[in-house]
Amino acid sequence: MREKVKHSLIRRLSIIEGQVRALKQLVEREVYCVDILTQSAAVREAIAAVEQEILRNHLNEHVVEQMKTGRVQQAIREMLTLYRLARRR
Repeated sequence: MREKVKHSLIRRLSIIEGQVRALKQLVEREVYCVDILTQSAAVREAIAAVEQEILRNHLNEHVVEQMKTGRVQQAIREMLTLYRLARRR
């Protein structure tokens, strides 16, 4: 993983960590349900963005390298695994 991508992901995950703490506090304080659900949706979207960036990195770095070095079957297996994970949403 490139250092720039890693740094960006760590930054995003730190933000998500704060969002989850805030979400927990909303539940503890019994804040209005719509407000809790709004915060929860923001967390889901942030996690989806992190997943998207990790997937982009994997395809650009690892899958390309696998294809170039003749490990086509490994690349295909991994892409199918990722496809199955994405369909679970």
